[in-house]
Amino acid sequence: MTKAKFFEHNGAVYGFLIEGHSTKTASDGEGRALCAAVSSAAYMAANTVTEVIGDSAESEVSDGKMLFCVSKPSESTVKVLGGLKLHLSELSKQYGKRLIIITEV
Repeated sequence: MTKAKFFEHNGAVYGFLIEGHSTKTASDGEGRALCAAVSSAAYMAANTVTEVIGDSAESEVSDGKMLFCVSKPSESTVKVLGGLKLHLSELSKQYGKRLIIITEV
């Protein structure tokens, strides 16, 4: 199971922590596809925030874990991270218990 926790302040997303794997077995194609989708979306959001928008962020990446937080997010960053949350929320509807979305205020 993959858990995506989004950090919010006053309704604005400023970071996320994604942990876990969505595969049940090594040959679990559906789980592998979900892991790839989640990973790709998270990297796209993080790279857009730091390289395109130019906001500074703290990040930590290891196997099955990605932490990304912006201490002073611009309006554009809040929108990108909100888009990531929406995207993963929609994926969780499709993949059920393999992807859990949590919001921490």
